[in-house]
Amino acid sequence: MAEFLKLMEGWGDYQPVNGRAVKPAELAAAQNLLMNREGLPQHVWEYRLKEAITTSTFPYLFGNVIEREMIARYKACVADWKSYFKIARLRDFRTVYRHKVQGNDTRLDIVAEKGEYLVGPATECRLEYHLDKYGRQFDISWEAVINDDLGAFDDIAPRFSTAALRTEAINATKTFVDVNGPHASHFSAGGLADPCDAQVVINAGTLPLTILNLETTMELMAAQVDVNGEPLCIQGVHLVVPPALEFTARQILTSTTKMWIDNALAAAAARAYPMTNVISQVGLKLHVDPYIPVVNTGGNQATTWYLFADPSQVAAMEFGYLRGHETPEICMKASDKVSMGGGAISPFEGDFATDNIFYRVRIVKGSLFLDPRAAYAQIGTSTET
Repeated sequence: MAEFLKLMEGWGDYQPVNGRAVKPAELAAAQNLLMNREGLPQHVWEYRLKEAITTSTFPYLFGNVIEREMIARYKACVADWKSYFKIARLRDFRTVYRHKVQGNDTRLDIVAEKGEYLVGPATECRLEYHLDKYGRQFDISWEAVINDDLGAFDDIAPRFSTAALRTEAINATKTFVDVNGPHASHFSAGGLADPCDAQVVINAGTLPLTILNLETTMELMAAQVDVNGEPLCIQGVHLVVPPALEFTARQILTSTTKMWIDNALAAAAARAYPMTNVISQVGLKLHVDPYIPVVNTGGNQATTWYLFADPSQVAAMEFGYLRGHETPEICMKASDKVSMGGGAISPFEGDFATDNIFYRVRIVKGSLFLDPRAAYAQIGTSTET
């Protein structure tokens, strides 16, 4: 009796559906029954379903079916922003530190014969962030389980996979965008002091998205230097735009030619000459972020665009997951009812107070802006190319 009374203490006995061993044959049988793949008549199918719900294993099988459907949908929709974030897997919820070391990578000094090898100057700083937990509870009434033909269950997986994807996506966007456009802490046209070395970094402008301005911005990124004046040779290979600039960006990246106007001629005789558009040859990757105009509610939301270095070269941002919990997870609440005869009650009988059956979804994540040199933002004023 004590183990059943323990279930009445609250929410402490949530059981992760993926923490219980389930035989593949049992899972397949439960999925076939849930989807009525045998094509049973309605009354036969409802009878078998109600019979299965009274067993102790079916709730876990049902939960596994839901979770596997959700994870499959989650993975099928590739998160585009992950291409320009460094992805990290953290061990726990404690603050994690990212150490940045400057120095010892400058040009070597001449060492005279029998001379001493000198220690090069080096500085170190650390940036920090931590993981947060996000989730939601949902419940299904006992009556719905008894009466419904699973219509109440059909959209659980897609709804929660969509909720998880949206939560991650908007938090990724908020790492580099604020309500006024490029995040004021990470982008500056007048000069931004790097938090690690106080070097002034310029990584923002007001150029609209055109072929010429994209070339200019890539050149500005490539000209970035470290605190010792050494070139970093950063290449902006990820172009991130709001939906309003998608077709402009695609035209730029796919056009084989551009037009050049000979201004040296008289205005009446000025001519346009076709030239090769080398932008289409450098391998820029286009990313359309639908959350830029959601986060940026200012007047430049439709004209601001961003360049990011590839994380394998220099990471501009990091997105962290709790190790072992990189994907959304569903768990269910054990029933807090106790039968008068002392027998176990199926979780599908619901809770004591309302007869509701509870499931819960959870994701754990965090993000950090790492290096302003690896990013460039342009607050354009026009969408014309």
